[in-house]
Amino acid sequence: MLPPLLDASLQLVEFSSIVGWQEDDHSAAFQTFLKSAKTDLADTVHLRPACFRHPGLLSIYRAALLENADGRSAQAFFETHFRPFIVKPDQGRGFLTGYYEPEILGSMEKTKVFSVPVLARPDDLVTFAQDEPSPLEGLSAGRRNASGFEPYFDRAAIEDGALAGKNLELVYLPDQVELFFAQIQGSARIRLPDGTLCRLTYAGRNGHAYTTIAKVMVAEGLMALADITLERLKEWLRANPEQAMRLMRLNRSYIFFALSQQLEPHEGPIGAASTTLDAGRSIAVDRRQWSYGLPFFISADVPDGHGQIGHFSRLMVAQDTGSAILGAARADLFIGSGAQAGRHAGAIRHPGEFIVLLPRG
Repeated sequence: MLPPLLDASLQLVEFSSIVGWQEDDHSAAFQTFLKSAKTDLADTVHLRPACFRHPGLLSIYRAALLENADGRSAQAFFETHFRPFIVKPDQGRGFLTGYYEPEILGSMEKTKVFSVPVLARPDDLVTFAQDEPSPLEGLSAGRRNASGFEPYFDRAAIEDGALAGKNLELVYLPDQVELFFAQIQGSARIRLPDGTLCRLTYAGRNGHAYTTIAKVMVAEGLMALADITLERLKEWLRANPEQAMRLMRLNRSYIFFALSQQLEPHEGPIGAASTTLDAGRSIAVDRRQWSYGLPFFISADVPDGHGQIGHFSRLMVAQDTGSAILGAARADLFIGSGAQAGRHAGAIRHPGEFIVLLPRG
């Protein structure tokens, strides 16, 4: 069964023809795949469901639970249960970016230093089913009114207090810039004043379209594309507060979070498929076109953690999505948690080649 691709075609190839396949650490990829297997076989509800769930994955998940796959046996597992297809975009090449889990200083109480609230999901927010026509054209969520639905408050309205008094405040951050980029990443670790860590996980969005402010800044001549990194973006926004507010509010999308006090430092955040993400093995994909749990072999020349361009070829697993991840040959590589991971992730904006592994049969 082939997925319902919107902007690409598939070309069947042999595993023996894939450059870098033999050299990869298949056992690491198998452990990431096993997380998806356990989550889906337990019928865990996905945080952001995909339109398409490949039925052939279920039998492979069951087989994975019986495997003790490492080294060559892990490679044999993937070769036995999947067939590789090159994903060929209708136009251009595939494209890769990176994302990470920020670690931000915060407080459970509002103070002069920590004054910007992170909000929980409001009770009146209704998320529309991804695989059905939206009652509000172009919007993925809304709220009920007497005649049906109306658009939910956008970023500007929420920042101006549209949800004030609803007791939605979870934790407080230093400024709107930190909140904005935590929302872009979809999760964050919060380090409280006493040194303890808690975690913000995705709980919903207001349904408005996502706008990439970096593109706007380049178009307006505020920054050159070659100069844009996560750190420079943050510096510029903080140095230009009035412009920053205007630019950030152009992105009308607004993310709500849940707060978890249960944090294992070695574990990544929870992705859209409701499983913890593995640095270097989990990817975010277009949930309109791909099923979570599918393995992808990705090849590209991208920066390493020290800014040096190197060849990347690795088997990864679709376990997340993002509002900006649109296209069959488009992926966001999960790099890890913390500032160093952020610098690495922010440097990845490179073309890449995609090979999807689809269940046999």
